[in-house]
Amino acid sequence: MLKKDIIELCLFHMLSSEDLYGYEILRRLHKSFPDTQESAIYALLRRLCKEGYTEQYEGKKSDGPTRKYYRITKSGYEKKDNLLNEWHRLKDTLSALGVQ
Repeated sequence: MLKKDIIELCLFHMLSSEDLYGYEILRRLHKSFPDTQESAIYALLRRLCKEGYTEQYEGKKSDGPTRKYYRITKSGYEKKDNLLNEWHRLKDTLSALGVQ
């Protein structure tokens, strides 16, 4: 499991509990992955929408620009479960090899 997959799993996890707008997703992910480029996260969000794992919609108008919110879809939950299973397998494999 590569860093990209781990970030994707974290994104799905966040969207499992609530819909979030792009900047909020970016802000939360940057706390754990500060070296990840902003453009890479937005590219990931676009790809996940295109592949049907997430959906995008416009939120209520505010003083600033309209926010684009993201929510996870049914196939997104399935992808999240697959990534989580892969993560557990990787963790177990590393642990069995004595990698801490």
